[in-house]
Amino acid sequence: MSIQLAILIVYIIGLLGLAAWATRIQKRSTSSKMLSYLLASRDMPWILVAVMLTGLAVGGASTVGVAQNAYKNGLSAGWYNAAWGAGGIFVGFFAVKYLRRMKVKTIPEMMGLMYGPKTRFLGVINQLLIMITITSMQYVAGGTILKALLPDIFTGNSGMFVSAAIFILITVTGGYWASGLTNFVNVIVIYIGIIAALFQTLGKFGGLGTIRQSLPPSDHWFAWIGNAAEGAMGGWAVAGFMAVMVTMAVSTQAVAQIGFAARDEKVAQKGFLVGGILILPAGFLCALFGIVAAAKFPGIAPQMALPTVAAQLSPLVGGIFLAALWAADISTAVGLLMGCSTLVVEDIVKKLYKKPIQGTSQLIVSRITVLLVSLFSFFLALTSSSIIATITTALAITTSFTLLLLANIYLPQFCKKAAGFPIMLTSLLLWLIWTFLPLAEAASPALKALNIRAFFKGQLVYPEWIFCVIIFVLGAIFGKTRTDELVPQEDK
Repeated sequence: MSIQLAILIVYIIGLLGLAAWATRIQKRSTSSKMLSYLLASRDMPWILVAVMLTGLAVGGASTVGVAQNAYKNGLSAGWYNAAWGAGGIFVGFFAVKYLRRMKVKTIPEMMGLMYGPKTRFLGVINQLLIMITITSMQYVAGGTILKALLPDIFTGNSGMFVSAAIFILITVTGGYWASGLTNFVNVIVIYIGIIAALFQTLGKFGGLGTIRQSLPPSDHWFAWIGNAAEGAMGGWAVAGFMAVMVTMAVSTQAVAQIGFAARDEKVAQKGFLVGGILILPAGFLCALFGIVAAAKFPGIAPQMALPTVAAQLSPLVGGIFLAALWAADISTAVGLLMGCSTLVVEDIVKKLYKKPIQGTSQLIVSRITVLLVSLFSFFLALTSSSIIATITTALAITTSFTLLLLANIYLPQFCKKAAGFPIMLTSLLLWLIWTFLPLAEAASPALKALNIRAFFKGQLVYPEWIFCVIIFVLGAIFGKTRTDELVPQEDK
């Protein structure tokens, strides 16, 4: 057995042990079994809030995905993660206290209280679409990592299958407490692994100076923000990352659920601010692996940039790095799976099944939901490989939620019930149009000549905000009924 595989097995056993321990915490809880499983009985301390947020952010997109981008775009690819951190800090200052104050379990539930049941239903569809897409990308990243570092054992598909199996097992076993406890370990492992691997990589290839000389001639490789024409992430692209991530952080169920689970408002705010800071450096560190790959391994598939560099490490450091990369995937996937489970249970199952779900049945329903969502995500993962492009496009759908939520906090006098459903529907339709636009352009030269994506700098988030704000303003002018004050509900 190789050292890398041995380290990975020991790490997996440790995480499963934490998940099993989490079940004891659930049993000691005085709250309902479902509240304990889905929201950790709303009793998470700030440190677990911080690592839950960090773990959710630093996943396959922030490691393998950023290195994939950096293989072409250089250091500026790290802005993906910096934008994520900025989003967490923004929520910490301006939204998380409000989220924790409300005794709701999901963002669609909150939208339903303000804008009615149709808006809630569409909100569930949008949120599930977002999070299932992101979850599927964690499977892609997990499979890529295992295939690259243990090629004699894993193919891409078998690596995805094993990744999915471990993600599901941790989540199904221990619920939200398991997510928090495993993320505490994961975040430590992530940063130790990335830093150790980076030091050894730079030493092996002669340091940054030697690597710079091996790169194709260009000023963009180490530019924080550069000229897009030269290959770097230009100002518009970085602004797009910021717009997407701040928008996403305010209203994605998996992020909001961390705030819902915090012990109180102050704990939620402290956890989000610390978590946002912890997120900031990871992307730029992983971008350096992409730059090294561009210098030393030209011609490889971009998504193999980080795994290819990692394969050059010593067995010990390589094993730790393998565990770190997998930790990043696990930390993101378990939070997303719990978010999906909460959405389905609270906003679909409880609506369809009129009788209250009691006792052990609550846990069975939640665990079956995690399993079904996971299987669907796995099959989706088999169809896509462009990690960051897929995720950022899906995240733009959160524009509708963020606009409605922030407006209700800071501009309640302009919030009209009539605007909720049209804004939510517009956001979804824009995503569908954007997704299928290349096919339409291929069939219509006139449409292709308009070059709509280029007009919006390749960022769906810009038309999302423009059209959603227009509808909001029209609703504020012509709508008659204001949204009711959101009244905290009793935990069920």
